[in-house]
Amino acid sequence: MSRINSGGEEDTFKILVATDIHLGYLEKDPVRGNDTFVTFDEILRHAQQKEVDFILLGGDLFHENKPSRKTLHTCVELLRKYCMGDHPVQFEILSDQSVNFGFSKFPWVNYQDGNLNISIPVFSIHGNHDDPTGADALCALDILSSAGLLNHFGRSSSVEKIDISPILLHKGSTKIALYGLGSIPDERLYRMFVNKQVTMLRPKEDEDNWFNLFVIHQNRSKHGATNYIPEQFLDDFIDLVIWGHEHECKIAPTRNEQQLFYVSQPGSSVVTSLSPGEAIKKHIGLLHIKGKKMNMEKIPLETVRSFYIEDIVLADHPDIFNPDNPKVTQAVQVFCMEKVETLLDNAERERLGNPRQPEKPLIRLRVDYSGGFEPFSIHRFSQKFMERTANPKDIIHFFRHREQKEKNEDEINFEKLTRRPASEGTTLRVEDLVKQYFQTAEQKVQLSLLTERGMGEAVQEFVDKEEKDAIEELVKFQLEKTQRFLKERHTDAEEAKIDEEVRKFRETRKENIEEEEEEVREAMTRARAHRSHEAALASGSSDDDLMDIGMSEQKNNDDSDAGTSASFSRGRGRGRGQARGGRGQISTSRGASRRGRGNTSQEQSNSSRSYKPVSTPTKNMSIIDAFKSARQQPSRNSSAKNYSEDIIDDDSDVEEVSFTAASKVTQRLSSTSTSSKRSSQSQITRGVDFESDEDEFDPFKSTAASRRKQR
Repeated sequence: MSRINSGGEEDTFKILVATDIHLGYLEKDPVRGNDTFVTFDEILRHAQQKEVDFILLGGDLFHENKPSRKTLHTCVELLRKYCMGDHPVQFEILSDQSVNFGFSKFPWVNYQDGNLNISIPVFSIHGNHDDPTGADALCALDILSSAGLLNHFGRSSSVEKIDISPILLHKGSTKIALYGLGSIPDERLYRMFVNKQVTMLRPKEDEDNWFNLFVIHQNRSKHGATNYIPEQFLDDFIDLVIWGHEHECKIAPTRNEQQLFYVSQPGSSVVTSLSPGEAIKKHIGLLHIKGKKMNMEKIPLETVRSFYIEDIVLADHPDIFNPDNPKVTQAVQVFCMEKVETLLDNAERERLGNPRQPEKPLIRLRVDYSGGFEPFSIHRFSQKFMERTANPKDIIHFFRHREQKEKNEDEINFEKLTRRPASEGTTLRVEDLVKQYFQTAEQKVQLSLLTERGMGEAVQEFVDKEEKDAIEELVKFQLEKTQRFLKERHTDAEEAKIDEEVRKFRETRKENIEEEEEEVREAMTRARAHRSHEAALASGSSDDDLMDIGMSEQKNNDDSDAGTSASFSRGRGRGRGQARGGRGQISTSRGASRRGRGNTSQEQSNSSRSYKPVSTPTKNMSIIDAFKSARQQPSRNSSAKNYSEDIIDDDSDVEEVSFTAASKVTQRLSSTSTSSKRSSQSQITRGVDFESDEDEFDPFKSTAASRRKQR
């Protein structure tokens, strides 16, 4: 480390990188309840001891979308303990922060807030576990952001087009363009990439001198035709991708030979599934960036509960186990017990070298009993290890492959090679279960109006996000749309003809996936607006049950008016500019970015994103009744909302940085340079140099001094 300090620390970014911390996972478990909090404490302690410039999190800081009070309280305690203090922040932000943090009521980085004393800024995108939901599209990260403990970036409100604007960081001669994209359903994002609807903006000034760092939280491995994001979708000007969501630790950057960038997958810091990928040693990364050079130092986590897993195929031991033996089950049980004892001995040896590691390990023994064997009692087996393991109830997992006839002896049985038990493979989603149910259900219970996809997403919203009106609103929305369709077709009010037209209309919607997704989003919007409207009425009502109706209604109106006026007020202005600039920075380090705080465009944009309560009919009408009724149903305008922001900047002494779209050929300044990269560019010509820490740790030991651009 001394050589790094002497080599110009004023030009080097030190960034602590971690993903998928999952605070609150199994918090009610008496043995494993505090595992996530202890490891998060270790991660923040490493950041403080290494004196990093900032912490970069790749999503899923929380395990639940609505974390418990204990989880949120512990997180706030730890962030305040390690990330607040008088240590100076040595880098500055050059980009327009009102764009980078536009979703917040305080659209500027927390360390530039005159009311806070931040020593280690934390930048984080959201994951699929802690994504924004509800009528106001809020998540737990927004609570931490409002408290000034974390900088939430990478949010996208549009479902039609995504423009990713980077946070431009500057320290000495090193410039970083930090891009972030919070979790989006993989199928939707996949289609948006295919349709060229994702654009990464680039600064026009010194375009080739920026180190481009991208943080993403999506499926990296292929789980289906479109249920993942291929690396080839990402722009080739990126230098390093920090990939979240995948829990297997592959933190050492690997090079994508097609796009010529590096990908680092830090993995999770806690074991959330007893699968082989989770058994790999957990690490976080200390990323050094200097100019266009980088180095990832792997830091092993010492407080992670040890996890050992082993597979046993009983058919592979014909000399020991004979399925015709009446006592073979007892022999298998003894064999498994010996295996568990061996794994416990390995865990004990590992823990003796590290007293900070939890005492009880996680043990998993997956037993394939194909070939005529029978499983033994797992409950009785687990009782023998109640005091020695952290997961005694699920130490043993029995599974059996389907036996298939092989037509050719030389033919490879791919089913046998790739099939894995459902509990150990990819996690089944709610919408998949709904689809499977209706595919195997009898004809009389099949859906005739709704589609399996729409119903599945509505059920998922109901289960995961607690949107209790999701299914009801979807049914109402589809009923209204079908009624309008039948009226436009002038269908006769005969049940047989109506059923035929409804069937054709349903098949047409199933073929148009984009239109179906738009219908589901509209129904979810109505459900959230309905819930928000009910919550507003509940909050405005009086606690005194004896208050008369007239007084309570007047009180609700007064509260509503007061809440409306309060939502458009931004409080006092922020004219502090460089008031905190003396914390070890240059004079413009804390006031150089355009904030756009004194205007009203932000309030207008925020108000445009709010949902209006949608009135719903008190009585649902059947399709046939709709034709018999003379009342005309109101039409709905289902056009998509357009979100726009007008940012006014009155600062005349601010360095302006403009952007150009990187993914569109017509908007790039140097389109020919991109094509030349793909054909003949090496890592040296691109200016990005990665050095592994497997050898002697010196991230800048090559030609950094001669290649560094002088200011």
